[in-house]
Amino acid sequence: MAPRNQDDNIKGNEHDDTVKPNFRASQLTNAELVPDAGKVHIEPAESWGTGIIYDFKRTVGTHWVKKVINFNQKTIAVTLLMFISVIAPTFTFGAVYGKESGNRIGAVETILATSWVGIAYSIIGGMPLCIIRSTGPVLAFTKALIRISESLDVPYLTFNAWVSSWLLFYCLLAGFFDVTRVIRLATRFTDEIFALLIVSIFVLDAIGDPFSQVGILRYFDPNHKSHSDYQDDPNYNYLETALLSTILGFGTTSLIFFFRSFKTSSFFCNQGVRTSVHDFAVSMSVVIATVVKEFLFPDVETEQLNVPDQFEPTYQCCTSDCLTFFPDDCPDQAAAAGARPWFVDFSDLNGKGFIPIMAALPALGAFLLCFLDNGITWHLVNHKSHNLQHGEAYNYDLCLSGIFNFVNGCLGLPWLVATTVPCLIHLNSLAEKDKDGKIIYVQETRLTMFLSHLMVGLSLLVLQVLQLLPMPVLYGVFLFMGLSALPAMQFWNRFLLFLQQPSRYPDTVFTRYMDKSRIHMYTLWQILFFGMVFFVQNMSAISIIFPFMTLLCIPARLSFLPRFFEGWELLLLDGDDLDIKEWEDKKRAAMHSIRFADVEESKHGKEESMDDEVSEDA
Repeated sequence: MAPRNQDDNIKGNEHDDTVKPNFRASQLTNAELVPDAGKVHIEPAESWGTGIIYDFKRTVGTHWVKKVINFNQKTIAVTLLMFISVIAPTFTFGAVYGKESGNRIGAVETILATSWVGIAYSIIGGMPLCIIRSTGPVLAFTKALIRISESLDVPYLTFNAWVSSWLLFYCLLAGFFDVTRVIRLATRFTDEIFALLIVSIFVLDAIGDPFSQVGILRYFDPNHKSHSDYQDDPNYNYLETALLSTILGFGTTSLIFFFRSFKTSSFFCNQGVRTSVHDFAVSMSVVIATVVKEFLFPDVETEQLNVPDQFEPTYQCCTSDCLTFFPDDCPDQAAAAGARPWFVDFSDLNGKGFIPIMAALPALGAFLLCFLDNGITWHLVNHKSHNLQHGEAYNYDLCLSGIFNFVNGCLGLPWLVATTVPCLIHLNSLAEKDKDGKIIYVQETRLTMFLSHLMVGLSLLVLQVLQLLPMPVLYGVFLFMGLSALPAMQFWNRFLLFLQQPSRYPDTVFTRYMDKSRIHMYTLWQILFFGMVFFVQNMSAISIIFPFMTLLCIPARLSFLPRFFEGWELLLLDGDDLDIKEWEDKKRAAMHSIRFADVEESKHGKEESMDDEVSEDA
């Protein structure tokens, strides 16, 4: 029987009270199931200053004790993981800062900043699951500040201190007026572009960055800087070093994934042992790889972690006025006259009295960078799917970030912000997941960040031990951190759909209800915006505008994408889980109504046919 149109359905059942509501529900289109689907709304601003107070009360004021007494085996394992994750890039960033700043900021300053800020934030911060350290975007901005200070003929540390003062002012102002609520306009579209950008940095830096000289495969370059120390050694073979480095690096990554797989396996005598192997996977892998290097290949040189010799300011002075660097500027001098003072002289302006006011302009860019770097990372960590229970503290923590970086500016230390991949690794390491990988519980604690950053500070006392760590092994840890963050990204999983058979697509809400061409079109737009941000971030000449490019992704999602996609499509691809569940429940109800209507129609058709037969017989 040919189906009747919807008007006929309604007309033919207008006296049937049980069928009539179902027919009306079946008429709803996908766009009508949830009003304003796909639209993002911003919350009203809190009263002046109250956002900071509310943030403090619902986080530090409510859950502080719970977060400092939940010590267990997982705390130890995650502490070691985060220490390894933080210490290596801290030294690496310190070396780069030293090179770019003429040794005014170096490894010692970076270690000190990372340690004290991490410890302080773990004690008084509102969201201590967020790891704070140096990041590539902040380093790129620092390079720009160095160039500006040189063009103005003003000491960099003094200029940086004034910029830090304005940065503090902007952060306090934004927190006071609840500007951080703007971050909630960032949806999965922007969050995952930023997250994938940071993941790409980790993966490329581990394997071999085409934009720099870091990474495992870079050791095959005979001109790599690590080979220059042995150029006069006739027994040194850079290919041996490159091959061993490759084995150590990729071997460390493989070992970590191997050990972590035991948690869901049937090996060992009980679940407690399997969980321990999983929790300590990174620590065991680093130790095993280091032992293999030291005892099986003692004669093959590999690049070691570059650490300073002692704890003191990196900038050593030729003279008492500390205007020249020892020993580069005074090679004939036997010893340094001393180190630079720890506290920066704000009055050392070289006669440029306008600097305190002029610094407000670059500080605006610094604020935007800190605002986005912190805000998007906080937004990712506090996503509803992570089931965190202890609340958010955007305004309060932004003020803390301004205070911390102001103190660092006064001491000649680098700025620090929340860093995305270590934060997500920290979160996932403290989480319990079901068989499908969904987070069901997170151990929200202050102890892991406190202990890991305390270890970073104490590492200054055991610098000789840290020198034993081969850099390829640490690259292997970075590669693990990057790769382990990918499966949780919808952006990455949608990209993989290009390589999969459509009939074998994973069962997700958007693959169930959307045409595959529409899914691919959305992914292509996201790839385009990711490519633009990635290009800007890696071009040193324009990298300072990287924060602005990231910020543009928000209005692009709010105003540009709705021109190409219906609201319900954006909801399924980019919405919150609760809103998606509401839409899907209504969709299923509508589909059930249609099936019910078809059954009733078939039933009435049979009754009419029987009546006709009876009439003919009569």
